[in-house]
Amino acid sequence: MKMSRLVAFSSSLLLGTVLALTGAGVANAEESAAAVDYVALGDSYSSGVGAGSYDSASGNCKRSTRAYPALWAAANAPASFSFTACSGARTADVTAGQLGPVNSSTDLVSISIGGNDAGFADVMTTCVLQSESTCLSRIATARSFVDSTLPGRLDSVYSAISAKAPAARVVVLGYPRFYKLGGSCLAGLSEKERTAINSAADYLNAATAKRAADHGFTFGDVTSTFTNHEICSGSAWLHSVNWLNIGESYHPTAAGQSGGYLPVFNSAA
Repeated sequence: MKMSRLVAFSSSLLLGTVLALTGAGVANAEESAAAVDYVALGDSYSSGVGAGSYDSASGNCKRSTRAYPALWAAANAPASFSFTACSGARTADVTAGQLGPVNSSTDLVSISIGGNDAGFADVMTTCVLQSESTCLSRIATARSFVDSTLPGRLDSVYSAISAKAPAARVVVLGYPRFYKLGGSCLAGLSEKERTAINSAADYLNAATAKRAADHGFTFGDVTSTFTNHEICSGSAWLHSVNWLNIGESYHPTAAGQSGGYLPVFNSAA
């Protein structure tokens, strides 16, 4: 009987200790999340163009409450959240105008950049309005730029972030493929053009991932989360060409931000 009581007492003491430690662990995790100072940089894919619900104070930058940075901040309640991503931004725009909130206290940075430098808006305009051969030639020019010029521009941005926030975790987000090949689209670009555009997106992502890795940053590849949600998929998370709102063309919808970008950022962050 005495032994049974001793065993019971020991078991209850051990259980209490485990619960106390577990509770402390949960509390510490919550405190850690709340202590994060987060800055969201980048272009329209980070500001949320195409997702709607834009902050009027952001003007032409079109920062959306449905963009993945805002969604992450709403779910995690960081100690501070600075959202400076802007529609149309190139690498030089980030270094010149978006890094103000980044400092030695910054714990987490997200960024998507490089697509505008490589001229992807012009690529899509060319492909939609001109011939297949002209489209393919413009894509080849963009790929050449990714080889020759973009790595140096990315290095400049990434080095600037590291200099201002040396201890921060930096997550670099890539771009989705635009088209589901063999999909439901009955008109528009040829399958050859769609294939070339998808290949160019992969090419840009590969170059960006390499530069991110060389700076010790994490690359978030969104191609898998957007699979079966490309244009021509029948369940697209990307706007096709929209002549009534041309700026939202080829940008993620609200579902693309929450279903395509947010899970990848959650895993990386």
